[in-house]
Amino acid sequence: MTAHDTPALPWRKSTYSNANGGACVEVALAADRSAVRDSKLGRGSPVLSFPATAFGAFLREVKKGNLDG
Repeated sequence: MTAHDTPALPWRKSTYSNANGGACVEVALAADRSAVRDSKLGRGSPVLSFPATAFGAFLREVKKGNLDG
């Protein structure tokens, strides 16, 4: 899936992205899906799409610090 497959989704950049345009992750949330893309690659960037419930569970675990990177 690419960003062109999801034109109607409202994309927003992570607040952790730096001001110089590097390390930018964008997220688009829909009722049943969540999508993530790398904004450095432009609008044609590949998009990772997840069920909204799975993405929500992932974010909760990240906030708790339960994921090792």
